[in-house]
Amino acid sequence: MDQRLFWAMNSLSKRTDLINYLMILVSNRVRYVYLFVLLFFWFKNRSVTIHALVSAAASLIISYIIRLFSFRPRPFVKSRVGILIPSKRNSSFPSKHTLLAFAVSATISFYHRTTGAVLTGLSTLTGLSRIWVGHHYPSDIIGSALIGSFISLAARFLGNDSGSDA
Repeated sequence: MDQRLFWAMNSLSKRTDLINYLMILVSNRVRYVYLFVLLFFWFKNRSVTIHALVSAAASLIISYIIRLFSFRPRPFVKSRVGILIPSKRNSSFPSKHTLLAFAVSATISFYHRTTGAVLTGLSTLTGLSRIWVGHHYPSDIIGSALIGSFISLAARFLGNDSGSDA
């Protein structure tokens, strides 16, 4: 099922140059939106930015640990897949782009629902773009989204932060 879903999504990249451009843009540049939002919250409510940075750092540590014990070849390594942008040949799971995007968007959602919802939409688009450009399988994206969101939730509970601006 994972392979079929990947092929169905990735095969669309052979047909639409405009969407390819958008997916490449999202895959490579949307992270700057997150940085801008974190900078904005740094001046509005520093605890939001600190919580998001802790969640992102913890997510990277978890990603590193997972990669120590598990290796899944990227789709373009395992099969002849057209990739739209170059990539490392490291493990496909977890997707760092998606992991970090969901860790930050989930954190922002705890404090500001509207901004969090917009960022969650961008996080989802980021994950889809990683499949579209040929770098990850759908299960890599779903797993990364769940891990990033869970890490953010765990950081919130461990930090005993009960306040919300929403």
